[in-house]
Formats: sequence, C-alpha cells, structure tokens
Amino acid sequence: MRVFIAGVMQGTRPGSGIVPQTYRDEIAQILRRFIPEVEIWDPNRIHPDGVNYDRERAKRTLLEMAELAAAADCLVAYVPEASMGTAVEMWQAYRAGVPVYTISPLAENWVIFTLSTEVFPDIPAFADFVASGGLTKP
Repeated sequence: MRVFIAGVMQGTRPGSGIVPQTYRDEIAQILRRFIPEVEIWDPNRIHPDGVNYDRERAKRTLLEMAELAAAADCLVAYVPEASMGTAVEMWQAYRAGVPVYTISPLAENWVIFTLSTEVFPDIPAFADFVASGGLTKP
C-alpha cells in the first residue's frame, strides 16, 4: 500500500518559514505499526530542502508532488490550518479516485468535507481508525 502524506508546510506564513513537521513522523509511525508493508511517500522527505528551492524548481516540485498524490493508494492529509499545497494534493488525489483521509479540526471547511473520504479531529482518532483496519478494508 502506497500512502502519500500531505500536510501543512508553509501554511499562512509569509516567506520561507515552515511549521514543525513532526506530525509526519507520527503519521508514518502509526502507518508502519499497523500496516508493516506500507510504502510512505512524504514530500518533506523527498524534498527536505524544498522551501529553499528557486521558483522554477519549486514549481516543478509542487506539480510533481500533486501527480504523486494522485498515484498513491490513499492520501493522509494533516490540515490543522489552511494549506494551499495540501489542498492541491487533496484535489489531485480526489480527482484520481484516491481515498483522502484528513486529520483536521476544520471539518466544516468546504475543501475538507468535499474532498475527504473521512475526517478525523486529531492524530489519535486517525490512529484508532488505522488500528481497526480502516485503511486496509476494501
């Protein structure tokens, strides 16, 4: 199973600052614990210095990650705040028929409820879903 981890990086911050990315490791650990054969696609690991890319490379990377999101078996999105890149990845996955599992307190946001297969209020709720076999059920 190939899982794309989407999530806020720059969010609403100006400049090249990013939010802490520790949620990515938390999500990956949950996935590995309950789905040992999982293949994790994490844009922050694929492009660890992405926020420092020049504009052309940044554009290519954004589009490449959106395509990768659409090629996954499922997408897990962490959206504690607005995230345009995550919205693009969610949209591409949704359009490709890839299930989108979103961890977000923003359940009333139109993008969140429209594109998500399921929404979880926090990481522990997502962990319970994965532990119960939710990602591997047909």
